[in-house]
Amino acid sequence: MRTTLTLDDDVAEKLKGEMHCRGTTFKETVNDFLRRGLEEPRPEDMARPFRVEPRSLGLRPGVQLDDVAGLLDALDGPARR
Repeated sequence: MRTTLTLDDDVAEKLKGEMHCRGTTFKETVNDFLRRGLEEPRPEDMARPFRVEPRSLGLRPGVQLDDVAGLLDALDGPARR
């Protein structure tokens, strides 16, 4: 498809730099960058943010989470030492 496109000066300069670095034509460079831009996911297509739903751990009565030695004794028994 043939079309006329007016580029901003800064965009034209960046494309010229890319053409020089890649050794490609203007047409190839523009098509490559347009493809990349069009294939990029849109914000509305992105998945919802991951959320953690807190739940009760269902700890047994008397278990204190701030007593590491007591927790290890409860899990492994006092013989772990």
